[in-house]
Amino acid sequence: MAHYLVRATPRKEHLKELEARLQRGEFMTMRPFGSALSYSLKRARYEPDGTAVWEEEDYCRPPLAEERAAVLDHYFDNLTVRSVEERSGWKEIDHFPPLFPALMKEKPG
Repeated sequence: MAHYLVRATPRKEHLKELEARLQRGEFMTMRPFGSALSYSLKRARYEPDGTAVWEEEDYCRPPLAEERAAVLDHYFDNLTVRSVEERSGWKEIDHFPPLFPALMKEKPG
């Protein structure tokens, strides 16, 4: 399994919708990526320039192809990925503020 540090420009007009869909668990049943995508987006961070950043687990070539087609391209522009070791991406961005503060308080699952 591969892990990536994902950076993307949020479409601000759609962020409330994305947050609500994550809160309702709407992506969880999407196979094979729904659970991992939901986990990652709930914990996404803002970099100082407004870019959203998160670590994502993925098996696709090219990376995140299914996730982009189904979800990400509706909510983000300028998506880039960089290979990272598992959990090292989270450590790299841990100090940035959360994209969805209310979702950070939820228990994983």
